[in-house]
Amino acid sequence: MRIHFIAIGGAAMHSLAIALHRKGYHVTGSDDEIFNPARDRLQSCGLLPEREGWFPNRITPDIDAIVLGMHAHDDNPELQRAKELGITIYSYPEYLYEQSKHKTRVVVGGSHGKTTTTAMILHILQSEGIASDYMVGAQLEAFDNPVRLSDTAQVMVIEGDEYLTSPIDKTPKFHHYHPHIAVLTGIEWDHVNVFPTFDDYKLQFSRFIDLIEPDGKLFYCADDVVLSELVAANTRTDITKTGYTAVPSKIKPDGTTQVVYPIAPGMNDIIPIKLFGHHNLLNMSAALHVCEALGVDSRKSLYALSGFKGAANRLQLLKQNGNTRIFKDFAHAPSKVRATVHAVREQYPRQPLVACLELHTYSSLSAHFLPMYKDTMSEADLSVVYYSEHALSLKRLPMLDAEQVRQSFANANIKVYTDSDELYRDLRAMDLNNTNLLMMSSGNFNGIDLEKIID
Repeated sequence: MRIHFIAIGGAAMHSLAIALHRKGYHVTGSDDEIFNPARDRLQSCGLLPEREGWFPNRITPDIDAIVLGMHAHDDNPELQRAKELGITIYSYPEYLYEQSKHKTRVVVGGSHGKTTTTAMILHILQSEGIASDYMVGAQLEAFDNPVRLSDTAQVMVIEGDEYLTSPIDKTPKFHHYHPHIAVLTGIEWDHVNVFPTFDDYKLQFSRFIDLIEPDGKLFYCADDVVLSELVAANTRTDITKTGYTAVPSKIKPDGTTQVVYPIAPGMNDIIPIKLFGHHNLLNMSAALHVCEALGVDSRKSLYALSGFKGAANRLQLLKQNGNTRIFKDFAHAPSKVRATVHAVREQYPRQPLVACLELHTYSSLSAHFLPMYKDTMSEADLSVVYYSEHALSLKRLPMLDAEQVRQSFANANIKVYTDSDELYRDLRAMDLNNTNLLMMSSGNFNGIDLEKIID
């Protein structure tokens, strides 16, 4: 098979390209800009385009399929040439479905916790020797590529994103997967540039439930009121709907978490885990339900997860020295910020917490969405919020006033920065002895060198 990727440099796109290359497909691609880690990873596989840019002459009739990324525009010259030649055009979610049509598809959706839950499922399956194909939105320690495709695995585990599919397909990505086993971790309004009202956003999850295969299973977070109401309103009787709650646990005085698993009346198995936070105990519960549906005993799954360290940038412990810890997290939506700050505070209640958040997404930089962040960082001893005026300009959003941001968070212990150099200097100068520092962003704080702060 000859497959050409338009916008091969995207996070998911380049990982899919590498997976197909390893499967033996002839893969080519184009992009007008490719950054690391995609650049180095593509180069190591011999897939990096010789030149950046779009070259319609490279689109020839012998190409079997085009995979189109979100970074391209609908007037892309390579896309136009492919249409002229009648070549089949897929988005990457459509192509993932194409590769998994004859497999049992597990799809993890929700506004938060998707990556960690997907990673937990994969960790359990690997521990039990169950081969699976997958697509996950982060680098995992025991997996060298976020996408794997094979002809042998009978299961495909997919992190299901609700954002748009491609420039020519404005439906959410997770509508293309048609799961046999589905997870919904929770619903909180996001992507306001695409879903202008919360009702618009909720509708996408209702549609996702409708797209579960007949006789399929849905596992959903019963603690989420909005999600529970949505599931209750769904009229399908040909699927099983099961609510889940957090795995029972206790926090030891040294700050470690233990899972409590009942094995007989009055008898519990106590299993130490490396993750912490109520949100991760919910993610763990979802993973146990999925793996049990795939034939794995929940006790075995818990023991497998005792060695799970988490996905990259998901409450990741970057460095610990004595009583000082530096964490990095992908949190950006309000519920994610609140859950992450609460997790660190609950785990280490006696130590000061400095929480630093970058407003980076379209939603977080929108003035009418900012009030959603009220009290999300109130459990920190010092809250820091950074946003870039350049990011506002790129997203064609009106400039924000620092005081407007401060008032939206409704937090007296908050400091707002718009200059990343000033933020970097202040973080470097801060006395972090016996203090936890939590850095939260889906970006990179405009290139701040976290390694130097860590050192």
